Amino acid sequence: MSDITPGGASRYDSGFLFTDGMPEPEEGGGYRGAVAARAAGITYRQLDYWARTELVQPTVRTASGSGTQRLYGFRDILVLKLVKRLLDTGISLQQIRTAVEQLHEAGVHDLAQTTLMSDGASVYLCTSNDEVIDLVSRGQGVFGIAVGKVLREVENSLVDLNEHKEDPLDELAVRRASRRIS
Repeated sequence: MSDITPGGASRYDSGFLFTDGMPEPEEGGGYRGAVAARAAGITYRQLDYWARTELVQPTVRTASGSGTQRLYGFRDILVLKLVKRLLDTGISLQQIRTAVEQLHEAGVHDLAQTTLMSDGASVYLCTSNDEVIDLVSRGQGVFGIAVGKVLREVENSLVDLNEHKEDPLDELAVRRASRRIS
């Protein structure tokens, strides 16, 4: 397996800690929607909705009409997994949208060194131990998501998906194919 993506960049430059056993990105250096959804642990329908509502858009290639495939980068899948984790803890999609916008506005680029915290009503970005201590000392019950751990989980999911390859068609393509046969 080459460490160079089809676009010519190093896979390590794309945010990968390890590349052994990971599925090869599509032409253009991204992963199709079905692979991204499975790696993030979400449904294809969620992925499609989040892309259409601009919560998490693919950075490699967006859909430009019927029949085109979105391509998601590794960091896109990481953000998808983080959104899923926040939803699982009871944070509303509206609050998650606000948190994602704040991260973009703050210019946070090294997600692996951050921790997201929440008191159930808001989401906080913690980049140092002092911030975590300050939040806890206020007496608020909070939880943390270590982004580095989620990053490794996404890598492992992509490796597992590559080892257990299924038909590369996504749910929508399967439905279309079955209609054509009928």
